[in-house]
Formats: sequence, C-alpha cells, structure tokens
Amino acid sequence: MKSLKALVMALVMIVSVGVMPAAAQFKFGVRAGMNVNSLHFSKDNAAQTFSASNRAGWTGGLLTEFTVPLVGVGVDLSAMYVHRVTDAHLNNIDKAMKSDYIEIPLNVRYNFSLPVVGNVVAPYLAVGPSVSFLASKKGFMNAYERKAVDWAINFGVGVRFFKHLDLNARYGLGLSNSLVRLTGVDTTSAGIAGKNRYWTITAGWIF
Repeated sequence: MKSLKALVMALVMIVSVGVMPAAAQFKFGVRAGMNVNSLHFSKDNAAQTFSASNRAGWTGGLLTEFTVPLVGVGVDLSAMYVHRVTDAHLNNIDKAMKSDYIEIPLNVRYNFSLPVVGNVVAPYLAVGPSVSFLASKKGFMNAYERKAVDWAINFGVGVRFFKHLDLNARYGLGLSNSLVRLTGVDTTSAGIAGKNRYWTITAGWIF
C-alpha cells in the first residue's frame, strides 16, 4: 500500500509539472530499458553460504525535466517501475530472485552546448539521489529478505537527439542496507549490509 501511494504521488507530480506552460522550460516524456543488478556484501563471511551475481531485468516509466535557459543546468524527476533479477547461490542451489520496485530518481543535469550540431545531438551528465519502494518480491528458501525502502545515488551520462530521442546510462550506488534477513540471521544485528549495485540503460522520448 505504501508503494502504491508513493507511485500515485509521483505520477501526480509528474503530470502536473508536465502540463505547465512551455515557456516555463518544463518537458515531459517516457522511458524504458534494462537494468543489471547485483548485491555487494560488507563482510566476506556473509557470502560463505549465500552469494548473488548479476542478472538483467527491465524498467519503464514517466519523467519530467526542467532546464535553466542558457546556463545548461537542469533537473529531472522520474517515476519508474523496476523489475530486478538476482542470481542467488545458497548451499550449492542456484535460483533467480525477483523483486519489483517503484523507483523515484531525482537528478541534477549539466547539458553540454555543442556549436553547429547542438540542435541535433546534445550530451549531458547527471547525478542525484534515488529512493525505491519494494512492490513485490519472490524470496529464496526463506533465506533472503529485502527491506521495503532502498536509497541510492545515481551517476549518469546521456545523449539527446533532435531534442526528443533520449539515450541514457546510469550507475546506481546503493546507500542503504537492502537486506532484512539472510540465511536466518538478522542482518542489522549481525552488522551485515547487502547493498544494491546496478546499471540502468534506457531509451526515452521527450514531448
């Protein structure tokens, strides 16, 4: 229910921003793509009986952005549905763990202004925080449980073609422990932190 409320609030914000006058330099769009997720453990002994490796998932959602004229600095806010898949290894048993999130990243962007071809191709850099709300999960033998909220910081690079087609790649560095329980152990009490690390590649269309 909390995840649904967060999604509704984010969608309302994006839609309300997107319908503002064009003179205010706001734009609205959609994006979709793939992600590759893994878990990084804080202790080597955390992975003696349990480990996790990279596997591809998918993502899609809405975005809005604001750019300050002439300066090249802007911000963008997205509401993304993210399906993450992790290959888990427990006591010589392999299984794919699946988790769905509502991710809300907020990025500060610097848009490079290129002479002559600026209206055709415009690269940019982006960085900012991201919060993800767990929407659904498929566990692994009661050995692995995620927390409901996950915080990260994103570092991204992208290219905008003809002011509409947007290609973006970003790396998400998990800041919070995404685990509640691991192989029957309360991870908080044991001091074991399993943090998400993920690459996300998307294509979007800006209206």
